[in-house]
Amino acid sequence: MQQAGPDGRPLLQFAEPKRSMPATHLADLSLAEREAAVVTAGLPKYRAAQVSRHYFVHSVTDAADMTDLPASLREPLVASLLPPLLTEVRRLRTDNGDTIKFLWRLFDGALVESVLMRYPGRITLCVSSEAGCGMNCPFCATGQQGLTRNLSTAEIIDQVVQANRAIADGELGGVVRNGERVTNVVFMGMGEPLANYKRVIAAVRRMIAPAPEGLGISARHITVSSVGLVPAIRKLTAEEIPVTFALSLHAPDDELRDEMIPVNSRWKVDEALDAAYDYFAHTGRRVSIEYALIRDMNDHPWRADLLAAKLNARGHGWVHVNPIPLNPTPGSVWTASTPSATREFIRRLDAAGIPTTLRDTRGKDIDGACGQLAATA
Repeated sequence: MQQAGPDGRPLLQFAEPKRSMPATHLADLSLAEREAAVVTAGLPKYRAAQVSRHYFVHSVTDAADMTDLPASLREPLVASLLPPLLTEVRRLRTDNGDTIKFLWRLFDGALVESVLMRYPGRITLCVSSEAGCGMNCPFCATGQQGLTRNLSTAEIIDQVVQANRAIADGELGGVVRNGERVTNVVFMGMGEPLANYKRVIAAVRRMIAPAPEGLGISARHITVSSVGLVPAIRKLTAEEIPVTFALSLHAPDDELRDEMIPVNSRWKVDEALDAAYDYFAHTGRRVSIEYALIRDMNDHPWRADLLAAKLNARGHGWVHVNPIPLNPTPGSVWTASTPSATREFIRRLDAAGIPTTLRDTRGKDIDGACGQLAATA
């Protein structure tokens, strides 16, 4: 009897019926599960580590390039452990080549995006965790598409592997150094990460595991965001993985946040902030507050004061605020705050002792906001 992997799916599948999720990929499996799969196929278990190292370390998926495998085994072994997941539809560059936005088509035709960005001293990839999003936030392009489905663990991981391949091929701007890879991952692409909790956490564990188990990225260089799914935030706290948690707040008062973030009707601002503070208290990891500044909507000086008061009421040194001018979606009635309103908002937070950094806005000229590229495909 063939062994089963996550969700009861067979570990190795050479042919399968119509499905709602992609075929099991080695990134869906622990190293022990991969070894069990190749043993079940009649091969020595070290073959699993060989293929894993090709994928996670060298970003290789072509069987012909895996010359340490016997020629007769390459094609069937790679076909079973590395089924294709992402097909590139479009690639757009900006910022002198330092930013690349990828549009991917999944096996079922769903579209997702990821954005690769070079900064001084680091390379960051913004990944998607869902195709579409079910949170229905009206200022977000992805939220207006609705939810198509959750991504598998491997579909999340493959965004990083594909980005590493692009870096190795010299596609990203700047000075390319030998062995350069993605150093930071932010779950701020399409979807609400904590609504796909099981697979996102599995992806995080695969990211931080050293090769050949995973990608070997520092947990402290991974950011998981949420619009405020309080039970899931508390569950993330209990995982004891020292990732950075980012709360996408966007309004400090329930009256406005109910309108901007529909899930606020279930878990209010103070509940979300309490859960975020508890994450800091338990992990020691400073929390980020994401705040999209929208002209005449949430950028009023009194809202900056209210935000500062609510954060300071819970303590000091536990939080950092990242305001960012809204990258408006086509046809939206909302647009970015004026420079003067942005400066005043930040000044008030600074004056209240809240560490605040205006976030860099990358990719405006290439439909940089999450979901914009997929919406026009």
